[in-house]
Formats: sequence, structure tokens, C-alpha cells
Amino acid sequence: MKERVRRIVMDHGRLSVASLSDADDLYRAGMTSHSSVNVMLALESEFDIEFPDEMLTRETFATIDAIVGAVGSLAGAA
Repeated sequence: MKERVRRIVMDHGRLSVASLSDADDLYRAGMTSHSSVNVMLALESEFDIEFPDEMLTRETFATIDAIVGAVGSLAGAA
């Protein structure tokens, strides 16, 4: 799952994730609020999930680890 998330962040967040650790802040690396929405939509499509409103926070999309945790919890609940 982590590699799929990294690919989505690279493609839709327009970040070079190769140089980022899973704990690096994606917003500090250049992700914008607009690109985070694109990442969210791509994640929903890729994993057949839907982010509830309470998860639509900067913290949810701040790091690869945070995204993987969120996707895992939603995919497990489906």
C-alpha cells in the first residue's frame, strides 16, 4: 500500500517523493492545499474509499505515514 500511496503523491501532489522519507512533511516539501485535494481524490479512486469530513485535515495528508494510516483505517472499515 505504501508504494501505491507514494506513487499517487508523486503523480497528483506533484512532489518528488524519492528524496522524501515517509515521515517528512509533504507541505514543507511543496504540496499545496490544491494538490492535497487531487491526492485525496486519487486515493479515493485507487483504494475505493471515501474520506469523511472529519479526516479532511492537514494532518491527515501531512506525511506518507499519515496518509497510509488514514487509507488503512478507511480500507479496513469498508
